[in-house]
Amino acid sequence: IIILTLMVIVLSSVFSIFEIEAEKTRIIDNGLETTLVTVNNVLTIDGIKTIISNSMVNLNLFEPFFLLIMSLIAMGIGEASGLFQIVFKPLKKMKKEWLTFLTLLIGLTSSIVGEYSYIILIPLIALIYQYTNKKPFLGILTMFIGITVGYGTGILASYDDYILGTMTQAAANVDLDQNFVYNLYSNIFIMIFSVIALLISGMFIIKKFLEPKIGKNEVKETEYKESKKGLFFTLLAFVSLMLIVIYMIIPGFYKSGLLLTEGDHYIVKLFKDGSPFKDGFMFVYLFIFMVCGFIYGKISKNIENTNQYSIGLSKNFENLGYLFVLLFFTAQLIGILEWTNLGEVVTINLLNLLSRFDFSAIILIIVTFILVIIMSILMPFNTVKWSLLSPVLVPLFMRANVTPSFTQFVFSAADSIGKAITPFFIYFIITLAFLEKYNTDEDNKITIFGTLKKIMPTILMFAVVWFAIIIGWYITGLPTGIGVHPTM
Repeated sequence: IIILTLMVIVLSSVFSIFEIEAEKTRIIDNGLETTLVTVNNVLTIDGIKTIISNSMVNLNLFEPFFLLIMSLIAMGIGEASGLFQIVFKPLKKMKKEWLTFLTLLIGLTSSIVGEYSYIILIPLIALIYQYTNKKPFLGILTMFIGITVGYGTGILASYDDYILGTMTQAAANVDLDQNFVYNLYSNIFIMIFSVIALLISGMFIIKKFLEPKIGKNEVKETEYKESKKGLFFTLLAFVSLMLIVIYMIIPGFYKSGLLLTEGDHYIVKLFKDGSPFKDGFMFVYLFIFMVCGFIYGKISKNIENTNQYSIGLSKNFENLGYLFVLLFFTAQLIGILEWTNLGEVVTINLLNLLSRFDFSAIILIIVTFILVIIMSILMPFNTVKWSLLSPVLVPLFMRANVTPSFTQFVFSAADSIGKAITPFFIYFIITLAFLEKYNTDEDNKITIFGTLKKIMPTILMFAVVWFAIIIGWYITGLPTGIGVHPTM
């Protein structure tokens, strides 16, 4: 991470010296506004002052750091109480192929909760593979790949889809079609098909390209006392708490919907910034686990006093000191990268290069797919990237007779591949930390580029599948959603 940071610093200096800049087009008040974006040079007096003074700010604004702490506390009490042992016990009989199927399915469909999926599912799947005597390495990497590659799809539209859709609509309205209205479910057919296609092909891809590269990484288990009575009352508590949460996110009943905010779609009411549900999601998750862990631990006598309970909350932090070191330096890396504007300048210049050519629709789709993957290396987060691309890309595709909705889908698919192969994606770094946690082979060194090399063939095969889905759908002209087709 330090080497990557130094690379960013050197690049910022080179771009600044050679005055490599870009003109950014934004949509403001239903009109297009162009501003000049320059690269900030870290190797200047002002740059050095800014980087030093922002070191703590970078960490304070680093939301995944705090969310992960809450997730690890929840995992810890679930493990220390013995609850996970009895809940995951039936999975021991499951064949490895079916466990891979289940892991991929959960990963591919988890985009509905956004980036919380990484925070919750990666620690959880590692424990599941451990309790089922499978390789935690395989579970961690399969889940990371499933979530990331599936981030452009899902069986339900996510809040990210809504945010991207508002930008897509604005880009279409401001240039070519003032009457265009983005439908949140305009890509629902191709999304559902993509989940199925990625799941089926993913089973083969994981087995052929990823599994052979996973060495031994067995973890010693701690045997806990089991209690069917404890499990019964824990399930009773879990169902009761979930019903309360569900009541608080369903509007229309007496005092219901307390965790919702205002919005024109239900997904907006749930996940809009400032929504009590979104802001309190991890707290609710942690609270439910703390209650269920306490009940099961107390009845099963795995937890006999408050001291054991307190220690149990920190159970999953074992062997994770490495994680917090990684996150500290990653926070600085991402903070420096964003301050330099390198990602924006590279992305805009690639976009401008694309817009200079008069491609046919299929060639335009192919070139865009490849360029978005490249753009995602320095700018992995989709909403920030689409705010730069949509004002230019949406009209460009419309002139090639491609609908704005399908354009957004092409972008989302390519973005999902790009963020899976970039070391600047924070959740990739978190994945590395969990690989290190379950690494019992001293000869097996967990490194950024070593891990990327290990998963690269798998990601490239998923890229081929995504590419085939997009091109196949465009050629056949099948509806992407209700009343919406790839072409206008």
